[in-house]
Amino acid sequence: MRILHTMLRVGNLERSIKFYQDVLGMRLLRTSENEEYKYTLAFLGYGDEETSSVIELTYNWGQTEYDLGTAYGHIAIGADDIYAVCEKVRQAGGKVTRDPGPVKGGKTVIAFVEDPDGYKIEFIENKMAQAGLGN
Repeated sequence: MRILHTMLRVGNLERSIKFYQDVLGMRLLRTSENEEYKYTLAFLGYGDEETSSVIELTYNWGQTEYDLGTAYGHIAIGADDIYAVCEKVRQAGGKVTRDPGPVKGGKTVIAFVEDPDGYKIEFIENKMAQAGLGN
């Protein structure tokens, strides 16, 4: 077994696709619409769905915002140079909510950004991603 995708409900599909493509560098892999139940799906990722986990953006027609609740944490993405990634996010108008730096009590460099709907995305330095954040 493997993880196929993580689904996020979004209030503006075009805005969210633009963020994940232009700011985070993902590719739009496919889209589909369901006219009967009034929703559109967009799948984005760094690799093909056959071998990589991807993000599913779900737009329920007419729904422009959601209460994110307290159970959701974040999506983690490995990056070689978190400082450069955060600068790219800022230059694209994105929101960095935690500047790059070592995790509290450890050495692994992390940072956090938010997507247009407020979902948190953590960047973890690739060279330390498997070590655990406290190390």
